[in-house]
Amino acid sequence: MKVLAILGLVCVATAIHIPQKEIDIEFENFKTKFSRKYEGSGEESARRAIFEENYNRIKGHNFEAESGEQTFKLAVNQFADFTNTEFKHRVNGFRHKKQANVSVYTGTGDELPDTVDWRTKGVVTPVKNQEQCGSCWAFSAVASIEGQHALTTKKLVSLSEQNLVDCSQAEGNEGCEGGLMDDAFEYVIKNHGIDTESSYPYKAIDEKCVFKKQAIGATLTGFKDIQSGSESALQSAVATVGPISVAIDASSFTFQFYSSGVYNDKTCGNKQEDLDHGVTAVGYGVQDGKDYWLVKNSWDVSWGIEGYILMSRNKDNQCGIATDSSFPTGVQ
Repeated sequence: MKVLAILGLVCVATAIHIPQKEIDIEFENFKTKFSRKYEGSGEESARRAIFEENYNRIKGHNFEAESGEQTFKLAVNQFADFTNTEFKHRVNGFRHKKQANVSVYTGTGDELPDTVDWRTKGVVTPVKNQEQCGSCWAFSAVASIEGQHALTTKKLVSLSEQNLVDCSQAEGNEGCEGGLMDDAFEYVIKNHGIDTESSYPYKAIDEKCVFKKQAIGATLTGFKDIQSGSESALQSAVATVGPISVAIDASSFTFQFYSSGVYNDKTCGNKQEDLDHGVTAVGYGVQDGKDYWLVKNSWDVSWGIEGYILMSRNKDNQCGIATDSSFPTGVQ
């Protein structure tokens, strides 16, 4: 990483006082855990200052959580030496263009179970890591295709995000610069398949398309958008269809450092223009009286609850989780 003009972005005020010795120890632990190597003392000092600000804010938030003012906790993770602006630029890559003339799912009207967790049904692959590439849309699309493929074939096969990153530009996606899950589905339809992860591994950079027809892991014939803004329709889909691709507002400091509990940030946007990150809803439930969505992220297991987050459910479509959601159909 290069030395950046970032010290000016570091806030002066902190919620609570943290001894410098503690911060020094935690920063060294962070560098070791996440293999950080900086280009000289200038960049290290700048990153140390960002880490300190983030660490102080994390501790302040958790103090509020322990006193009952917050429903979730934060923790130092791989983004602890990033400003929030850098974080949003490096990992969030959902785009807002909508597909035209897409079939809309409005729900079944059936009575639904109180709790759903598709991981227990063997249709969810392990948490993956998009790294510093805005390919969240590819991971979200792949996760929902993997789920439908497993439900149909009874075989859980890890599919290739890199295939989508490299090959779906004609459908409107921009590789590591962002994309849309529906455009990824459209590519797989037109391409008559998507390769397996093992045959087309993830590189976290834009490369030349090397799709191999003989390595196809799944095909699909269509996709449906879920009624925009309807958490009840999304709940029906998660309960009866399987893992669902969803877009959310993941831009806040609290999302950057989420660690545990039911995420509830009232500043989180729910409009189409607020959405900046693609993830996958793989279940829902209730924890300590709080309704939640069980969401699989693509930031490795070092983030959140082993790579997952419990997001508030039935709180006015918080973070826009029901604003732009979809799933593939006819998956084989």
